[in-house]
Amino acid sequence: MPTIHDARELIALTETAGLRGRGGAGFPTARKLAAVASGRRRPYVVVNACESEPASHKDATLLRCAPHLVLDGAALAARALGAGTAVVCLHRGDPAIRHLSRALAERAGDGVDWRLAELPHRYVASEASALARFLTDGEALPTARPPRPEQRGVRGRPTLIDNAETLAHLALIARYGAGWYRSVGTRTDPGTALVTIGGCVARPGVYEIELGAPLSATIAAAGGATTPVAATLVGGYGGTWVGDPSLPLSHDPAGPDATTIGPGALMVLPAWACAIAETARVVAFLAAESAGQCGPCTFGLPSVADDLRHLADGRIDADLGDRLTRRLGQVSGRGACAHPTGAVRLVRSLLRVFAADIRAHRAGRSCRHHPPILPIPQPTSGQQSWR
Repeated sequence: MPTIHDARELIALTETAGLRGRGGAGFPTARKLAAVASGRRRPYVVVNACESEPASHKDATLLRCAPHLVLDGAALAARALGAGTAVVCLHRGDPAIRHLSRALAERAGDGVDWRLAELPHRYVASEASALARFLTDGEALPTARPPRPEQRGVRGRPTLIDNAETLAHLALIARYGAGWYRSVGTRTDPGTALVTIGGCVARPGVYEIELGAPLSATIAAAGGATTPVAATLVGGYGGTWVGDPSLPLSHDPAGPDATTIGPGALMVLPAWACAIAETARVVAFLAAESAGQCGPCTFGLPSVADDLRHLADGRIDADLGDRLTRRLGQVSGRGACAHPTGAVRLVRSLLRVFAADIRAHRAGRSCRHHPPILPIPQPTSGQQSWR
């Protein structure tokens, strides 16, 4: 791997390549590196390999098949930024810990103080500010911004928190160059991305796609749909329902619901399934996984989940439509993290893509006997689960 002498060289290379984060938001990596480098205290580097999204398995696959690629990227960032410590974060009991521990043992003497941190199994525990807080005081709870972790993160120091896949791309860019990286993808979102695709496809699994490729190409790569398709959930449980298979997959918003690839989780919904019931289950899960610190999550999400459950059951309620719309407006954009906003994004896409089904359910139709499609983990409860 070519030698990167300092942060300035790494930032310039990453900016030229156009690398964007693979954790969900697609934030420009060069800007994050620059923010950390501008700090006055010695920084930390944190590898976010938690993969809290229930429908995603890309990071687990990467850590199982190429752990050193991820660690190469983290080591490169740590050396360039002058960070003494690089922390790899996974959920407690994650099977990937075994592969990662073996890889870390093989890197003794590489100049980086490697540490492994195991977080509680909570959906928002891997949010950037929650990671920084956990590594500081042991509680994996999101905190209000600003400042962002890049300015004040672990123990008050500038902290680079990047997704495992992002750091793997960083290592590849350093090895092969920015031009190589930009040879695929789009002008504003170059490169490739790992995606997990599930649902009614012939070969569910993790695939590498060129950013900007249409949704239909990804479904075809997974062997195609095995039954007629109602829509595809793109971007995980804070993403959107997509009915147009020609929609490009990238970190740039596309389509009427401003869809992005998010953390790269795609679930293809068969036409016989009930999208309303599936979304109700997801929002109930998201409500249960709230940190309980802010009103929009604590009170808003359970109420939205109740409305969706009533709608899925076909309960006739003349006020339900107006009530749900009002609640969505009260929840979106509020809270210490983006958790409630993601839930609202999902529900609003449901209301648009499945408008005809919504009308039928409001008239008394019920689909509650359809078997579930989307994977929903058992919710965790109790204050101790955040430590």
